[in-house]
Amino acid sequence: MSEKIVSYDPYALPPEEIQEPPKTLWAALRKTGPGIILAGTIVGSGELILTTGLGAEYGYFFLWLILFSCVIKVFVQIELGRYAISSGRPTLGALNELPGKGRGVHWLCWWWFLMMLCTVMQLGGMTAGVGQVLHRAMPSLSTNTFGQIQASSVTFNEVLAVRPELAWAIVTCLATMALIYRGGYRRIEFLTTVIVVSVTTITVVAVLSLAWTSFPIHVDQLLSGLVIRLPEKGEMAAFAVFGITGVGATELFYYPYWCLEKGYARFAGRDDGTEEWKRRAQGWIRVMQLDAWVSMVVFTVSTVSFYLLGAAVLHPQGLHPKGTALVDTLAHMYVGPFGDWTRVLFLIGAGAVLFKTLYLACAANSRLAADFLILAGFAKADSPERRLKLIRKLCLFFPALAFTFYLFLQDPQLMVKIGGVAQASTLPMIAAAALYFRYRKVHPGLQPGILTDVLLWVAAATILFVAVYVVPNQIRDLATFLSSLVAGGKSS
Repeated sequence: MSEKIVSYDPYALPPEEIQEPPKTLWAALRKTGPGIILAGTIVGSGELILTTGLGAEYGYFFLWLILFSCVIKVFVQIELGRYAISSGRPTLGALNELPGKGRGVHWLCWWWFLMMLCTVMQLGGMTAGVGQVLHRAMPSLSTNTFGQIQASSVTFNEVLAVRPELAWAIVTCLATMALIYRGGYRRIEFLTTVIVVSVTTITVVAVLSLAWTSFPIHVDQLLSGLVIRLPEKGEMAAFAVFGITGVGATELFYYPYWCLEKGYARFAGRDDGTEEWKRRAQGWIRVMQLDAWVSMVVFTVSTVSFYLLGAAVLHPQGLHPKGTALVDTLAHMYVGPFGDWTRVLFLIGAGAVLFKTLYLACAANSRLAADFLILAGFAKADSPERRLKLIRKLCLFFPALAFTFYLFLQDPQLMVKIGGVAQASTLPMIAAAALYFRYRKVHPGLQPGILTDVLLWVAAATILFVAVYVVPNQIRDLATFLSSLVAGGKSS
């Protein structure tokens, strides 16, 4: 079986692909990668906008909670990866085996499908965000590049006059399609690693460089942020912090697919009941755990860096990134301490962060959607080639769908809110599924230790507790927001 076909057939476990697990730390680190892709998905609009906004509003209060949130959810991620390696089944295939399945595909798979459509609305907001920051970063290029099109089309000229970011949003959509259409796992991993390392390094350097500006971060401020406490009337803000930081529902669905495309299950081979298989599976599960914790370090460092920039620079000045001043306020994190020359650097970096999340989410959704269509009987995959063709079609479909949502809904804030409600509602379900896999499905010889079990239960219980409080509040906020939009439309 060729590498091209194997990389797009997550169920393929050919015996010729079996490999011994690495024996040294360096060799194991060279086999990591799915976690970096996951970190690329995690560090997106939430960290850039929401986490920074929390720092701007509450200062250092929530530093402890961000660290807890980033660490504890990894235990759910690892259990999903463990079952994927031991069984060779990705997320939707595993969920389809849960109790409660009626005729056809399991209802949790349908729930994922509905959540996915809502999160694609978030991707529409990101498409608009990339367009906005690139237009602000290069306004003269926008004018020169799209000027001839405007001159030849009166309608397009009128649209760009109202929505100047639209042209860049179109370019973003096409670039996403071109990148992921024939981009296999290796290309996605390499490009994501370059972007994640670059963005994280720049953000960390910016935080460290604050020591030589008028916005230094003092040790006592950091220590105060590690004290477990909440600001006055800050309970809902605390729940929001837990919800938006660390691994989210969509990332938990994505991770087993990337693990399978990396080859962890293929390298372990099919369970033949032998001690050799168990030994190999244990070795590749350890590699997966290392991968998950490396990614946790990466996205935690990035998330904390954005938070500290908001707390150190924006909070003392009373600046909050909201509304029409959102981008300008975020840019002030760099312009304030380092000068106006950093504005364009920030805008390009922000565009890279959003674009990275956009193409990774579209690539992952294409794999999950193909799986869903096959499980539900809407598509056939009697050969790896047919699965590959289906995935490629979806790689064109999802960027176009995200752009369509943006084009017709026209409100990035609304699209982000809808996706947020869907993810918050789904997170307890996928955590419960991870518990079921742990106790009912994972091979007895591959089960985790007592400490990991305890922390998995802590993660699941915390996720459920937070969802009980957050989801109703998010639904009320969404209803209020929709009401204001309707009222505004009627008044106009």
